Amino acid sequence: MNGRAGLSATANLWRTNELMEQGLNSRAIAALVRKGVLIRIRRGCYARGSWWTGLKTSGRRRQLVHAHAHGTRTTSAGGFVYSHTSSAGLRRLHLWDVDEVVHLTQSGRPSGISHGRDVVAHTSKLNSRDVSFVDGLPCTSLERTVVDCCLMFNLRQSIILMDHAARLGADLPLLREQCTALAGRNGVITLRQALQLADPRSESAGESLTRELIHRLRIPAPELQYVVHTTLGHHRLDFAWPARKVALEFDGKSKYFEYRPPQEVIYEERRREKALMEEGWTFLRVEWKHLFNEAEFKYRVLRALAQGSQDG
Repeated sequence: MNGRAGLSATANLWRTNELMEQGLNSRAIAALVRKGVLIRIRRGCYARGSWWTGLKTSGRRRQLVHAHAHGTRTTSAGGFVYSHTSSAGLRRLHLWDVDEVVHLTQSGRPSGISHGRDVVAHTSKLNSRDVSFVDGLPCTSLERTVVDCCLMFNLRQSIILMDHAARLGADLPLLREQCTALAGRNGVITLRQALQLADPRSESAGESLTRELIHRLRIPAPELQYVVHTTLGHHRLDFAWPARKVALEFDGKSKYFEYRPPQEVIYEERRREKALMEEGWTFLRVEWKHLFNEAEFKYRVLRALAQGSQDG
């Protein structure tokens, strides 16, 4: 049988036995993997190559969880929920520089052998408040997910996650209670700091990192999502120091180009920036690369603020 003809046109994930039920044997499956028609994404589970390679990192993370659920549906006794970065991925929370293994939590002692090398199994007691369903899969609640992740994240990773969770409506008082109850645990200091710095007005991972950098470098705190009125209408600035008329914008490609043609967006941004400059505003634009050259970043911001003070 022609291997390609054996694949269902309505699915993108298959267990080995499902491929064999479509008429493929081990040899045919291996040939499809060599050609890139199939990609083996975990033991006993394959994805359509064209579909898998078209996914973004966040999409792949979610699909790895779905692949685990699909692959263990008939072999697992259940009793676990997806947690940590796997739950965060299912919830589409902003994540930065994290692993792509599947995390799950169960009440009994985990076994690395039974779950496979691409799975990290945690042991913890979960009450009913700690569990919910996302995309039909059991996972930890939004608040429990944030706590579990922050306990193993560094501060920048935690702030990105905490900002987005707050934006999605996470119960911050409950998180503070849980943080207090975890006193002495490894990672609780990071959790506490992320809670103190959390701001739901940050709309992207890049904005969260920018705000953390401004705080850590002891630059005067800006106002977030500040609205300015010009002849072209209302404009919302990522970060603003209104008294100095200094604005800082984080330029992430996805922020501008996800829904509209790049040239159209760039043209509108230039008109907007020109209108604001006519009102006396100074613009600073930062990209991802600028967040990792901290000395230059601090110099540019402080210089603009000093100039704004003189102009004022």
